[in-house]
Amino acid sequence: MFSKSKINEPGPKTDAEAEEKKDEKAPIMSDTPTPSTPKAKPPASVLSADLQITGNIKTTGDINIEGNVEGDIRAHLLTVGEGATVKGECMADDVVVNGRVVGKVRGLKVRLTSTARVEGDIIHKTIAIESGAHFEGSVQRQEDPLNSKGSASAAPKPAAAPAAATAKV
Repeated sequence: MFSKSKINEPGPKTDAEAEEKKDEKAPIMSDTPTPSTPKAKPPASVLSADLQITGNIKTTGDINIEGNVEGDIRAHLLTVGEGATVKGECMADDVVVNGRVVGKVRGLKVRLTSTARVEGDIIHKTIAIESGAHFEGSVQRQEDPLNSKGSASAAPKPAAAPAAATAKV
């Protein structure tokens, strides 16, 4: 009543069968996108030089500031343009400062170019400061600078406590 077909039987395939299988799958694969196909990355949002924003900005994408912002900024890649001014906290995976920032800067990678002017603390995993950059504040390295807010949960490591005790004596 029922019988096995040769298609389901394991065993070596002939070159003709392998070629036939390849031809059957080719049109199907080209017509439907596979989940592993990367999506095109959207372009960075640009806030032009004549734009002045008062308020916080939050995006999961990239942002390029060329104007003036008074407020906190969160992004994936934050670029502060040469003529731009940001007064507030800048937080991003990658922060590139070409202009002026007055406030705290937090990022996994922070880069101050030669035209940068930063007045505030920088909390980073890696940092690069080019010759000619103007910086007033403190620099602190943290493994995860984006998640710690400097609260009691982000207490200094035990190794730092003896140094603080020595400084008080």
